[in-house]
Amino acid sequence: MKVKSSLKSAKRRHRACRVVRRRGRIYVINKRNGRFKARQG
Repeated sequence: MKVKSSLKSAKRRHRACRVVRRRGRIYVINKRNGRFKARQG
């Protein structure tokens, strides 16, 4: 998982990427390809 200050580029890496909020943090997850994960922090 990559930790980034801005998730805009992480969201554009793949078409299936979604931005979700969990426990006050913002994550980019991808159900089709598990490699594309990121967290804002």
